This record gives sequence, structure tokens and C-alpha cells, in this order.
Amino acid sequence: MSHDGRLGFPTAAKAALADTQLRANIGKATRTIRAKRGAVVGELGEDWETLREAGRALKERTLRHLPEYLEQLERSVTAAGGHVHWARDDKEANAIVAALCAQHGTDEVIKVKSLATDEIELNEGLAAHGIAALETDLAELIVQLGDDEQSHILVPAIHRNRAEIREIFIRELGIAPADLTDEPAALAEVARRHLRQKFLSVPVGVSGANFCVAETGTICVVESEGNGRMCTTLPRVLITVAGIEKLIPTWQDLEVFLTLLPRSSTGERMNPYTSLWRGAVGGADGPEEFHLVLLDNGRTDVLADAVGRQTLNCIRCSACLNVCPVYERTGGHAYESVYPGPIGAILTPQLVGLDRAGTLPYASSLCGACYEVCPVKIDIPSVLVHLRGKVVDRKREKRVDPEVAAMKAASFAFSTRGRYERAQKLARLGRGLTRAPLPPPLSGWTTTRDLPEIPAQSFREWWDERGA
Repeated sequence: MSHDGRLGFPTAAKAALADTQLRANIGKATRTIRAKRGAVVGELGEDWETLREAGRALKERTLRHLPEYLEQLERSVTAAGGHVHWARDDKEANAIVAALCAQHGTDEVIKVKSLATDEIELNEGLAAHGIAALETDLAELIVQLGDDEQSHILVPAIHRNRAEIREIFIRELGIAPADLTDEPAALAEVARRHLRQKFLSVPVGVSGANFCVAETGTICVVESEGNGRMCTTLPRVLITVAGIEKLIPTWQDLEVFLTLLPRSSTGERMNPYTSLWRGAVGGADGPEEFHLVLLDNGRTDVLADAVGRQTLNCIRCSACLNVCPVYERTGGHAYESVYPGPIGAILTPQLVGLDRAGTLPYASSLCGACYEVCPVKIDIPSVLVHLRGKVVDRKREKRVDPEVAAMKAASFAFSTRGRYERAQKLARLGRGLTRAPLPPPLSGWTTTRDLPEIPAQSFREWWDERGA
């Protein structure tokens, strides 16, 4: 993840809130997805809560025994003819993929939508080696052609409307006719024609993984457009980059997650395309070579946190984004991360460090809606509070911090009755100034709120006057 030039959530959110078109696009899309999800979840009645608990329990079990399951996955993939690579961070992962591309003499790869590859900035990493990565998911393609950034986990181009997409296609795709309409079918047809030649000619495909089954070595990718099926079957070489938390123990466990995921993400009973493969198939049935890159990139640090580790349970459904009142008004760019919304507010700080993303745990109203819809019951509000506590602890470690200094002064003044009463009398010297803007760093407080007026007399003084 690139964090150069980060503005911080408060500043980035302020800019997003001023964009009325963005708010309209995001609001319409999230309301539509919420309604679809509510309908299909409602069909299951009480069974839905049972499934959520099963998903949570399976994920927790996997994290408790992660080293053993990772080793089992490696054995299973290798036995099926695949190759397993271990990457400690983004640099190692990018180097592995670039080396594999070089071995096969290609300067192009086709990609399935993958948050893990976005996290490590694989496209940029490959470009540094002269290799072009072509996004084949429609929304990812729109983002790539528009030199844009993702705004949603499930629908990266959710911040764009049809008219904007039409303009991008006309400007960037030579095959787009000048009279192209903004009808979804017409836009999809242009993208289809653009991608079809690449599907049939590029020798290396790159994917992420929704699930990796330790028992069988099976990799699972779910999607809605069919581009994923093309990328995982047509190229001669397939490279999958998967976070180490993507494991599930057994083949049977897919039953739970393939029920939870589509209902929570797209509001469907099942995904239109569910691709499953083991190792290298060869011949006409799939790639001749399969490589699995298992990515850490900070995940073991998250695992070490007893409260924060539940973040790794996430199955990237995006349900929390679609119910979040903060995300609905700011969109995803304000989070300045591949992972926006409530899940991004707890995952990004843990992956990149609080010093680089310290404001994100505050990008929430703590209303709890995210926890209510999470299919694996991640208690996002509790993790947010936990991370906020860490932010405060870090501030305390600093020698000079206005907030810490103010709290220490207040603690000193409130520690005895005499100090408190003297502080009250001194405070009266500032009567009438409580509504005036104060200079930095106090201006951050006074520009958005007024301090209460200091009374001319304290309650104890009023009481003593009456001889009570």
C-alpha cells in the first residue's frame, strides 16, 4: 500500500463530503445492495444466525492452528502438481510474480479482481519490470482506465455513474464508438470486445483467492462476470496471490462460506461463477503450471493481537461498507487504503501501523451496524475502541503532545478540592473568551465547537453564601 502524501481521514473526508455527485452515486448504490442483501438473508430466517456463528467458529479455529493448516495446504498444493511460494511482504511477493513472468517471457498478465494484489501494488511492481497487468473485472478495468483508485471492496468503481464510465471508455478504448450510449449492455459489450483478445493471447493469469482449502489444496474464486473463469483456465500459467488468512480447514467448510459470502456481498443466493481448482491440470482443461504465493505482509503481527486478530476472519464481502453511515457519505477514497469502510478502519492500521494510519480507527460513529451484518461476526466496534486505545497510548509516550499535556493539567487540578477551587477562580479570568477561536493547536477544537461559558460563581460558593 502506498501512503505517500496521505492527507488523513478527516481532511480527505471533508473533500469527499463536498462532492455531491459522489455522495449521490454512493448512496444509491449502497441502498440498492442493502435491499438485495436483506431480502436473501431474510429467506433463511433463524438459520442465518446459525450460519454466522458457524463461519465465526471455523475462522477462529483456523487462526488458532494457522501454522499447521498452512503446512497442510502447502503439501496438498504440491501433491496436486502446484508450486508454493512464501512472501513475507509486498516486495517479496512482487519479486516472485515478476520472476515467474520473466521465466515465461511475457510482458503482459491478465488479472482477476484481487484485493491482495492491490494491497501489495502488484501492478506497479510488475510495471517496474516492464510487465503490464491488465485488469479484467469490469469495475477494476474502469478504475484502471480512469487512472483512478478503488472506492469499494466489492464494486471498486461504485463512485462512478454510467455517464462517467461512458466518457472513460470513449477516451481510453480505441474500439469504443463515438456514439456509445451509457446503457449497461452497451458499456459491457465494449469492455468484452476489448478483453476477449487478451484472454485468448496472454500466457500468464494472476488471481487472488476467496478461500484456500488446506485439506485438498483447492483454491476458490467467486465472481459475477466470467472474467475470473477466463483468467484461471485459458492462460498457460496461473499465479494466485493469497493472504495467509484465506485458509479454511476442509472441503466441507466451503458449504458454510459459499452460503454466507454471496448473500452478504452481492445479495444473491449463490455466485454466478464459482471457480475451484487444484494444482496444475494441463492440456485443454486448464493451466499447465500453477503457483500459489502465500502472503504475510503484516498478518502475523495482527494474529499476535488477542483483540485485533478477529479482523483476519474477514471474507471481504463488503456488507459493513454498505450499512456504514460514515462510508455512505464519504465514499472509499477518504480512507486512503485498498480496504475502505469499517473493515478498512481496523485492518489497515494493523497492517501498515498506527503511525501511518492512526486516524482511521476514529472513522466511525461506533453505531454497531457493521457488526450486525458481518457474516463471520467480527466485532468491529470493539476492535475500533481497542485501536483507539493504542493511539492514545502512543500519544502518552510522546514528550510533547497538547492533548496529553491538557489531560495531565486537568488531572493535577482535579486531584484535590483546594486545587480544583483555585482552578475555578483562575478560569473566571477567561470569561467571555470561550466562544473566541483559539490559536493552534487548540484551534482544532474551537473551530468546530464552543466551550461552555464559565459561571461567575461556583455551586459551593453559592451554597456557602446562604449559610447552608
